[in-house]
Amino acid sequence: MGLDIVVAFFILGAVAQLAKAELSLPQSLYQSLVIFLLLAIGLKGGIALSEHVNAALLVKSAAVLAFGFILPLIAFPLLRSFGHLPRLDAATIAAHYGSVSVATYAVAVAFLDSQGIEYEPYFPLFVALLEAPAIAVGLWLASRKGEKTDGKAIAKEMLLNQGMVLLLGGILIGWWGGERAERIMPFFGELFHGVLALFLLAMGQKAAQRWRELGANASFLASFGVAMPLIGAVLGTALAMLLGLSHGGMVLLATLGASASYIAVPAALSAALPKADLGPAITASLGVTFPFNVLVGIPLYSALINHFVL
Repeated sequence: MGLDIVVAFFILGAVAQLAKAELSLPQSLYQSLVIFLLLAIGLKGGIALSEHVNAALLVKSAAVLAFGFILPLIAFPLLRSFGHLPRLDAATIAAHYGSVSVATYAVAVAFLDSQGIEYEPYFPLFVALLEAPAIAVGLWLASRKGEKTDGKAIAKEMLLNQGMVLLLGGILIGWWGGERAERIMPFFGELFHGVLALFLLAMGQKAAQRWRELGANASFLASFGVAMPLIGAVLGTALAMLLGLSHGGMVLLATLGASASYIAVPAALSAALPKADLGPAITASLGVTFPFNVLVGIPLYSALINHFVL
């Protein structure tokens, strides 16, 4: 299985940035692309959710939510034991790696679509459920060191950040609208891959910028940025098997387990832990883990699942 064509735009953006080419996407365009992708993913999932709400889905949702609490608890001792990082730094990085990247999920969906692999259409609900638990665990780990946290700020950033509002809003609109929502899907559906390609062009540039900022812990952060996704992918696959998900569902849950947040979690932690240095966490998640998943991880997870599981 090869890379999806949209990934070529990520490579183009990274190469252009490293070559110091005159290529720059306006920040307003970048924000528009983010809004489009979040709404498109949410609407598609909401429409599917209107047809699949049952007790079995509630059980699966509870299991996925628990998965979100477990991942940062695995990452934290690895960061402390092998990276010898201060508790606050380890807690913030663990929170990033316990949460998910909607962009990585979008690339996985594009990959499955290009390969003709079917998957459970209500997966955007799982994406939304995995946003918040890691933030709560990260703040709990940090607070054990005596760091003061602002409860109101935490709640606001966890529930009212742009990603959560748009993704959950799209899910609710799609669920409420049902078949009526199909009228707007030619826009949000047909243009999805083109918008994703432009977004990955910008992400390639951002990732390449972060490669210069790995700093003194470069070797460890690079190693952790690959090792933790592999651990998360294995656990996500195991959970998907227990839940009886399809091949595509296994790939998506493996991808979610392997991904790391670089938007929602930094926003929440910066508000709740103003003294925390989020640079290493963002650099590792965006500069190492995101490129790894996009270029290598997603095709690898699918191939291994197809070979060893199915």
